[in-house]
Amino acid sequence: MSNGTTNGFHEAMEDLRLNGDTNGRSSSEDETEKKKKMSRKNSTPMMPAFMVSAPGKVIVFGEHAVVYGKAAIAASISLRSYLLVTHLSKSKRTVTMQFPDIDLIHTWNIDELPWEEFRNPSKKKYYYDLVTTLDPELIHAIQPHLADISPEKSEAERKIHQNSAASFLYLFLSLGSPKSPGCRYTLRSTIPIGAGVGSSASIAVCLAAAMLLQIRTLSGPHPDQPPEEARVQMERINRWAFVAEMCIHGNPSGVDNTVSTHGKAVVYQRTDYKKPPIVTPLWDFPELPLLLVDTKVLKSTAMEVSKVAKLKNTHQELVGSIMDAVDKITRTAELLIEEEYFDSEEPESVRRMGELMTINHGLLSALGVSHPRLERVRELVDHEEIGWTKLTGAGGGGCSISLMKPGVPLEKIQKLERQLENEGYKKFRTTLGGDGVGVLWPAVLKNGLDEDEEGGMEIDIEKFLNAPGNDGVEKLVGVSSGLEGAEREGWKFWRVESQ
Repeated sequence: MSNGTTNGFHEAMEDLRLNGDTNGRSSSEDETEKKKKMSRKNSTPMMPAFMVSAPGKVIVFGEHAVVYGKAAIAASISLRSYLLVTHLSKSKRTVTMQFPDIDLIHTWNIDELPWEEFRNPSKKKYYYDLVTTLDPELIHAIQPHLADISPEKSEAERKIHQNSAASFLYLFLSLGSPKSPGCRYTLRSTIPIGAGVGSSASIAVCLAAAMLLQIRTLSGPHPDQPPEEARVQMERINRWAFVAEMCIHGNPSGVDNTVSTHGKAVVYQRTDYKKPPIVTPLWDFPELPLLLVDTKVLKSTAMEVSKVAKLKNTHQELVGSIMDAVDKITRTAELLIEEEYFDSEEPESVRRMGELMTINHGLLSALGVSHPRLERVRELVDHEEIGWTKLTGAGGGGCSISLMKPGVPLEKIQKLERQLENEGYKKFRTTLGGDGVGVLWPAVLKNGLDEDEEGGMEIDIEKFLNAPGNDGVEKLVGVSSGLEGAEREGWKFWRVESQ
């Protein structure tokens, strides 16, 4: 990240505040400037196109035990969603959401949306509010505006599209106003959808951050931002991302959106379901190389949780001991990460972390939530001696994660990846424990090329939509797609480290 007290994003936000608010001018403004202002109408400049990005997540330790009040550790991964926000001219009073990854595009007339219901004094929520439940009357007010979404799709697809649109509209109507400018929200994601790795939460964080930026209620990110101020901004994003998640999942835990917002990792524990969970950020969680493998086997979280519950009812003391052991692994991992001499590039430190993952997987297998396709990944990784593998999430399919050993020859990794592809798996090389939500303001990137001398490469909708697949998206706008994998100049993050 570049040094200095401000960056382009921060300066642009200050300009917008000053130009859009007549109280922003100092009392020492000279008389000539005052006369000029009096002779013309006040106007708010159109915001530039900008981007927001947020990561997916994996559960590293503690699956299933977390259901019974034990601790779990979830961490961000470097697979991310990218949201491009473009503003329309004043005469265009429409808002469009376009998510090509699920073949969804829909446009609403801003003036026809149910603003009256959302701005009712008894219903109105402000950007700083903590919203823990959805208002049934507001959900009802949205329904007519979902009726004509994707009519040509199957019922299952329409349900997904309508849930996504409901989440979008609830945020737009809560944070916006009838005077909100026409705009377009275009989203691409490199995160596997429906695989239990936080794709919906990543999108929710992107939308929440973008809308809060549009109403100018976030400060930063900038290099010299005090940690406490950065925490406040991230928590504001996190709260509204949780609202979006409630629209999709009903009663989400909140851990996915928290990890996606903050990045790094969190320890999550819910001992009493009548009370909020205890979520402890691990600000110094190390970045670790990870191989994420999608088995392509559809999973049912409810089915796997039910399976474990039935086993626990039959063998209460035995399964209770397994849950205690899983909890001990999670807490041991937490202490390991906090050790002064833990080094993510040192083989001994990584080995200790990897062995905890292996033991955790063995206990999950004992609970009956693994799958032959998951065991096959573990077998292949073990055979090549390149890392440690465990399932992540509910199990019964879904994804596995493999912590890679330091210094493994590239040829070995490529051989494994070819074998996985031949057997019908989808693999993603990623990094565990990276940054959370980030902003590219304006939507202009510098790539270390000649075009940088002219200000960089502007990201427009056409380029963004036409980027081919995950690799194309990452190459075009990826936060870590600079020269030799370095962080891309332009992206800024709210970063907080422990004191």
